[in-house]
Amino acid sequence: MNTPANQDDELRCAEYALGVLSAAERRELEQAADANPLIQATLHQWQSRIARLAEDVEPIAPPPRVWQRIQRDLGAVPDAPRTAHPRPATWWDNLRLWRWVGLGASLAALALLAVNVVTLMPSRSPPAVTANAYMVSTIARQDGVAHWTATVDRRRSSMVVVPVVKPVIAAGRATELWLIPRNAKPIPLGVFASDQPASMTLSPQILAQMDSNAVLAVSVEPPGGSPTGQPTGPVVATGAIRPA
Repeated sequence: MNTPANQDDELRCAEYALGVLSAAERRELEQAADANPLIQATLHQWQSRIARLAEDVEPIAPPPRVWQRIQRDLGAVPDAPRTAHPRPATWWDNLRLWRWVGLGASLAALALLAVNVVTLMPSRSPPAVTANAYMVSTIARQDGVAHWTATVDRRRSSMVVVPVVKPVIAAGRATELWLIPRNAKPIPLGVFASDQPASMTLSPQILAQMDSNAVLAVSVEPPGGSPTGQPTGPVVATGAIRPA
C-alpha cells in the first residue's frame, strides 16, 4: 500500500535535488521513489524547481588576461619573456583575488539557493496549514486495482498524476482526467499520457471545488479529449480526494 510523501520525504527529495545526499542516501531515496509514486512525484517536482533556479544564474566571464594567467600557472602556456621594465601588477591581474571572487560568488549562489529552498519547503507551523496544503487521490478501477495517484499542491495551484501500473489503452484513444464535485457535472482537467507522470495547472475555480466530497475520474476519449466537455467514453477509474 502506498502512503503519501510526508515532510521527511519532502526534505530528502529537496536534498537529493540539491546534490547534498551521500551516495547511499541517494540510492535509498531512489529505491523509495521506485516503490512509492508519490515520493517519485515529489522528487520530480524538486528537480524541476532546482533546475529553474539554476537557469536564473547568469555566468560571469573574467577578462582574457585572467585565463592567460591561469594557463601560465598551470604550465599550459610558456611564460612571456621578461622585459627590462615589466608592467606593474594590478589587482585586476591578481589570480588569488579572482579565486576569492569566484569562491564568494559560489557561496552567494548557495545562500540564494538555500533561501529559495526554505521558501519552497512546506511550513511546519501551524500544523493545520501544512495539513491543508496537499490533497491526494488514488484513482482505481472498480475492483480496487490502483491505476494512478494524484497529488494536489494547493499553494502552487498544481497537480501531479503518476501511473501506478501501465494501463492498457486502445490505440488511437486518449485518457482524460475529470473532477466531479458533489452533486455537480464532471469538470475536464485535461488529457494526459496514461503511462507517464503528468503535471497540471489548476485554476482558482477548480481548486475551490477540490475537497473531500469531490472525486477524480479517468475516461477513455478520442485524441485531444472529449468533444462535448463531458465524458463520452468509458470511465475506467475513479478515486475520492482526501487531505494528505
